[in-house]
Amino acid sequence: MFTHMLTINLFLSYLILSNMILFDFNKDSDLSNWKIVDDVVMGGRSDGHFGINEEGHAVFKGRVSLENNGGFSSVRYFFDKTQIDSYSKINIRLKGDGKQFQFRVKSNKYDRHSYIYYFETSGDWQTVSVPMAEMAPEFRGGKLDIPNYTGKVLEEVAILISNKKSETFSLEIDKITLE
Repeated sequence: MFTHMLTINLFLSYLILSNMILFDFNKDSDLSNWKIVDDVVMGGRSDGHFGINEEGHAVFKGRVSLENNGGFSSVRYFFDKTQIDSYSKINIRLKGDGKQFQFRVKSNKYDRHSYIYYFETSGDWQTVSVPMAEMAPEFRGGKLDIPNYTGKVLEEVAILISNKKSETFSLEIDKITLE
């Protein structure tokens, strides 16, 4: 009996300490729950694209335009509400073009605000570690006076570029995990 309980406890500890994969891109990835949302929803002219390259990585690329009060492009991943309270970080293995991007999450896909973490890309493969407790709430570029992300549930993740200038961009993504 003691051995059986020890085995169960070790297994549960492993589950808690191991990483949860949110998305691991490959050549056969189903991207149907990934959606581009550009500033065209508000009359802007930015143009983002999302697909899989020959190496099996996701590629988010396009052009941000400031025309017609535009200025952002994003890709969003919608999934069933997931309990994540045993994790404290989100890790994204990616290769950017040296520009700044935002990683965004929502506890509820119907929330108007997102919790945001800004990160710089280096031009090389890197792992961006996002401490969930540091993700601050924003709506349309403005900070909100509510607490930071609690990290209890997750229903949407997104990557957005909005650097207040017209520019092309390219970001390869290998995987997104929780730690």
